[in-house]
Amino acid sequence: MSELLPGIGPALTALVNAHYLIAGRLTVLTEHRSVTAEADNDVIRAVTLENLRTGDRTTVTARYVIDATETGELLELGGVEHAIGAEAQSEFDEPNAPEQAQPLNQQGMTVCFALAHNEGENHTIDRPADYGFWRSYRPDFWPGPLLGFQAPDPRSLESAPRTFVPNPDIDPLAINADRSADAGDKELWGFRRILARGMHRPGAFDSDITLVNRPLNDYWLKPLVGAGEEVPAQAVAEARQLSLSLLYWLQTEAPRQDGGTGFPGLGIRPDITGIDDGLAKAPYVRESRRIKAVTTVTEHDVAIDLVGPHGGTRHRDAVGVGSYRIDLHPSTGGDNYLDIGSVPFEIPLGALVPRRVRNLLPAGKNIGATHITNGCYRLHPVEWNVGEVAGALAAHCPTEGVEPQQVQSEDKRYEAFALLLDRDGVQRHWPDVRGY
Repeated sequence: MSELLPGIGPALTALVNAHYLIAGRLTVLTEHRSVTAEADNDVIRAVTLENLRTGDRTTVTARYVIDATETGELLELGGVEHAIGAEAQSEFDEPNAPEQAQPLNQQGMTVCFALAHNEGENHTIDRPADYGFWRSYRPDFWPGPLLGFQAPDPRSLESAPRTFVPNPDIDPLAINADRSADAGDKELWGFRRILARGMHRPGAFDSDITLVNRPLNDYWLKPLVGAGEEVPAQAVAEARQLSLSLLYWLQTEAPRQDGGTGFPGLGIRPDITGIDDGLAKAPYVRESRRIKAVTTVTEHDVAIDLVGPHGGTRHRDAVGVGSYRIDLHPSTGGDNYLDIGSVPFEIPLGALVPRRVRNLLPAGKNIGATHITNGCYRLHPVEWNVGEVAGALAAHCPTEGVEPQQVQSEDKRYEAFALLLDRDGVQRHWPDVRGY
């Protein structure tokens, strides 16, 4: 299933799986999605997949089911207890949680795209159908139009100017050397640049390539989960229109530092995204359904203002580590950024173990986190760590004749599993550097 390999490109996927595919031990179904799941006696018995091109369906049975979907689709299909959106403050006593639960209050998503720039050329796209709406859209909490170079600073929420200079003629390694550590997102071209021509032989590339994942194309008007079947499709379609509108605005109306307007030399790169319109095949989703887990990571485990500067909760069943600020983007509930300090944290195995269902494991941002702590546990290295551990656990349990709940709760069983992770190079704790 392509869902089992999120964020891995086709070439790398083929490389990783070539041995097993050739041996006939692995079947990868691309362009499929899960549509139903059969559950009985706290066990997921089967998952049915639908071919997105033909509509044909395939039912798969397995000892363990790993949900690596972007929105935790199998949690809903399999009747696995889960949370969506923002929990009430009373549930976990998190200082930054709302007073009342807000299940449809979810972080915005972004449809990314790749851009290059060739001065003197004209790559202007046709005016997007929804450009009029997005050109005039101004959120209540925004300092100006969304399509503009003024946006809130994520930490202070004060208006902060962005700059946009394609292919700046300076050392790419020094582009932000004289700026504060949190200023990178204020220089939009270098931020998320994936190719800098200045780091290659002269003439090897005629332009940098930058990945456009900006405040300007974050979409938060409709939620992705919990609002029925039609709303998510509408949300994705509108998010794609927003990104196309941003591109068109950059090409035709964006203010230039030389006093002019528009960068018609900006060209979208469908060769990089693999789809004709040049946008990403799927949106970057920041918030998923989250399992009701044996362990729920809360703000009290990671927020530096609550735990102090020397580290958060040390979990007896740690299976990985992460480090990122609690970073929530504007949400479908009308919230502005929430960006607060956190400490290097651990991933507890209990956050990967459902309270009831015995053979489903989360493999991404669908672990036992809250709306608040999802802001730091949603980062890609953490997701990859979670996925790696989920796969290792799904292999370990049948071999040892145990279930995930036993591995998590029984010290000797956990220690045996932890030894396997250690052998495979999975870091489970941060070093204690106090006194150094």
